[in-house]
Amino acid sequence: MMIKHKVNLSISKFLPVVTLLALIPIWEVTVRIFDVPNFLLPAPSVIYRAFMDVEFSRWGIHLWATLRVAILGFCLSLFISLPLAIFMVKSKFLTKTLYPILVVIQSTPVVAIAPLLVVIMGAGEAPRLAITCLITFFPLVVSATTGMMSTPQELIELSKSLKASAIKEVWHIRLPYAVPHIFSGMKVAITLAIIGAVVAEFVAAEQGLGYFVQFSTSYFKIPQAFAALLLLSTLSLLLFKTVQLIQYLFFRWSLPKDRF
Repeated sequence: MMIKHKVNLSISKFLPVVTLLALIPIWEVTVRIFDVPNFLLPAPSVIYRAFMDVEFSRWGIHLWATLRVAILGFCLSLFISLPLAIFMVKSKFLTKTLYPILVVIQSTPVVAIAPLLVVIMGAGEAPRLAITCLITFFPLVVSATTGMMSTPQELIELSKSLKASAIKEVWHIRLPYAVPHIFSGMKVAITLAIIGAVVAEFVAAEQGLGYFVQFSTSYFKIPQAFAALLLLSTLSLLLFKTVQLIQYLFFRWSLPKDRF
């Protein structure tokens, strides 16, 4: 039974890839049968040719520009959100004060405030990092706070009875319980980081895949825009898998038992 379970689990891992590969010929045939214009929905073969028509060095420049902003914005958000979550867990006053503000910030469309950030911070990399950080910030804070608050109260009381310091309580008790929640938030945030980088490039950028999409569509080079979109999706998936790999390598104990 154990071997059968592992085989089924291995097969299930490849189902998304098989499904995607099966959709490509269906997409190609459908577009050709109904003679859909390229400016509406290009066929996969047309998108591939458009991708190959662009120099790989040019793709590399735009890819690196988007990846750099996404990772830096994500790391900045993580660096801010974890200490803030700890402070919110330790202080009910901060929770009641900051949480509504965080909800308001999250509810505000970043696309609407992106031009304001460019005006305030200039047209450099700073507004792009700020936009990415704003988009990724909320899920990280909420997941870390929820995880630390889910620590069993008996353990908290036991640590207090042993006169453990607040730092030890957080480091040895609350944070380990929060690790699964933190990684759940990180998986959401790392994909949002790509969205944030693209939104920022729509507003103010001269490089990046978001800029390339906007440039291509403005000149009605729709197959090239689709190629950039597929590259963005691949990049987002790879970053998501990277976070999963980090959790598997360094925090394997935080994964569900059926994942082994």
